[in-house]
Amino acid sequence: MKETVVNAVKLVKKFGGFTAVDSVSFEVSTGEIYGFLGANGAGKSTTIKMLCGILEPTSGDAMVGGYSIRKNPENIKKQLGYMSQKFSLYTSLTVKENLTFYAGIYGLKTGEIKERTAIIVEKTGLAGYEDREVGIMPGGLKQRVALACAIIHQPKILFLDEPTAGVDPLLRRRFWEIIDELSKSGTTIFITTHYMDEVEHCHRLALMHAGRIIKEGTVENIKAATFTAPIMEVEAADVVAAYKCLFAGRSKFKEISMHGSSVHIIPSADVAKTGELIKAMLSSENIKFKEAVLIQPSMEDVFVNLVKVYENS
Repeated sequence: MKETVVNAVKLVKKFGGFTAVDSVSFEVSTGEIYGFLGANGAGKSTTIKMLCGILEPTSGDAMVGGYSIRKNPENIKKQLGYMSQKFSLYTSLTVKENLTFYAGIYGLKTGEIKERTAIIVEKTGLAGYEDREVGIMPGGLKQRVALACAIIHQPKILFLDEPTAGVDPLLRRRFWEIIDELSKSGTTIFITTHYMDEVEHCHRLALMHAGRIIKEGTVENIKAATFTAPIMEVEAADVVAAYKCLFAGRSKFKEISMHGSSVHIIPSADVAKTGELIKAMLSSENIKFKEAVLIQPSMEDVFVNLVKVYENS
C-alpha cells in the first residue's frame, strides 16, 4: 500500500468576493503522477500555490509530506520542488549559477551541488549551456533551466504548474520522459496542464472547472464513465461550415462539437442511420467531407462533455 503524501480536504480560496478554489478534496500517493486539467482560470494554479505553502487557504486544510499547509507551511517548502507557470529564475545569472543558488537554498553542500549539477544538466539536456546567461536563452531552454532548478535537490514532491506551456513538441516529450523517470524513482508529481493530450501520461487526474473538481480518476475510468455511446467523427474541408450545418439540425443528435478540422457527433439513433443523416445534411449544402467514422473519445471530448453537464446541472 503506497503512502499518501498529499491529502487535501475541502480547500477554499477566496479573493474578495471571488471564489477561486471551491471546496476541493483529493489524495495523492508516493510516486504518483497526479494531473490537474482545466482551462485558464479554473483554479489549478491557486490550488498548487496553497499546497506549496505560498497562499494560505481561506478554509479547509491539506497535509503535504506530513505537514499542514495552515500550521507548517515552511516545513512543507523544504521537501518539495516547484516550477511556476511564469519563468521565475535569475536571468542575469548563468545556468550553473542558478542551479548552485537553488541547491544552496535547499541546504546542499558544495560537493553535493557539484555532483547533482552534473547529473541534472545531463538529464535536462543542458550540457554545454552551463555558462550561458539565462536571460539570453530561448524560451524552451529557459523552461529546462526552471525544471533543473526544481529538481536539483531531489525533492520528495514535485509541483509543476503548466511546465510545457509555450514549448515545442519535442521538448514537451522530453519533459514527460523526465517526469516519468522521476515518478518511477519514487518522486510524487503534481502537474497542471491545459493540454488535453498530456493527461494521458498521468496515473490519475482531476478535471477542474470554475474552482471545483468535476471529475477525478484514471483517464480510462473517466472516459468510460463519461461516454457510454459511440462517437462519430467527420472531417471537412471547411469545418466551420460543416459544424454550422450539422448544428442547425442538432435536435437529431445527442451531442455535437467541433475539434480542430473535424466535427464530433454522439448519435441519438443507431450509427448507420446517423451516418446517412450526416451525409445528407452536408451534401445538401455542397460541403466537402470524409465519411463519418467511429472513434475513441479524446480527453477533449470528455472535458467538453463534462463541462456541459456541470453547467446544465
